[in-house]
Amino acid sequence: MTVQVEVGNKLGLQPGTVVTLEIHKDGVLLRKGGAGGSPVDLIFGILRLRKSTDSLLDEMRGPRG
Repeated sequence: MTVQVEVGNKLGLQPGTVVTLEIHKDGVLLRKGGAGGSPVDLIFGILRLRKSTDSLLDEMRGPRG
């Protein structure tokens, strides 16, 4: 499917961005992303960390003040 350049620019769409269309009684809704969810959702919860997320972030960013 091709989206008008002006519409794509306003929505931040890049060439190749997957979109879905939902038909409603008042019109059509265009959403970024395809069916099946985000790739992040597919792997969420797989990693088992030895430390809490807060501890890891403190190591990367420095302690919270």
